[in-house]
Amino acid sequence: MTTSIENALISQAPPSLYYIPDFITPEEESYLLKQVYAAPKPKWTQLSNRRLQNWGGLPHPKGMIPEDLPQWLQTYSQKIAALGLFEDKVPNHVLVNEYLPGQGIMPHEDGPLYYPTVSTISLGSHTLLDFYRPITETQAGDNINTNTETSKTSFEDRYLCSMLLQPRSLILVRDDMYKVNLHGIAERKEDTITDSVVNLCKCDGVKIGDKLERTTRVSLTIRYVPKILKAKLFLGKKR
Repeated sequence: MTTSIENALISQAPPSLYYIPDFITPEEESYLLKQVYAAPKPKWTQLSNRRLQNWGGLPHPKGMIPEDLPQWLQTYSQKIAALGLFEDKVPNHVLVNEYLPGQGIMPHEDGPLYYPTVSTISLGSHTLLDFYRPITETQAGDNINTNTETSKTSFEDRYLCSMLLQPRSLILVRDDMYKVNLHGIAERKEDTITDSVVNLCKCDGVKIGDKLERTTRVSLTIRYVPKILKAKLFLGKKR
């Protein structure tokens, strides 16, 4: 682990959250947004509260049939791998999410399909990423919430903290903050900064009490899928 990534650790949060402001330049941000919106229409999947693109293959409990990432994503996958939090692995899967103002995602886990570290680059707008304890320790241990968006019931009393994700920043989540706790984005058009934002010391120009208006945000969630299958295995079964 490099000294720079150690400096990115948020000591005010439970283990382990890392935050790097200005991980990419404004020029890189413009380039990445151009690539996202240049993707063909069939690449987009429309959900009720956002739309997304899937790159690298479709993760599945039985394994993912990998597809090569385009060069514009490979570049940042390798840049993130160089930080050392994926050990010797290079992320091989990217989920692109587009959030319009007022859109978000219910608290959820990323689950065991992925190596237990997730990284996200934010483009275009800020957001607040909120963290919560699981509904019960039994459910957490049994992975009942894995890859599902849970109900809104009683999230307030399980709230842990928030991270302000500014445009061009990188967040990395690992340890219990990945494996046990839930994360989500509230559906609102404006965020009020409070002392629950644990990375505020790394966010220039923002202070407690500020109200930040959301615009359209694109996130690149960059992960590593350990379980890989070869397409020819499936083709062989069909014969």
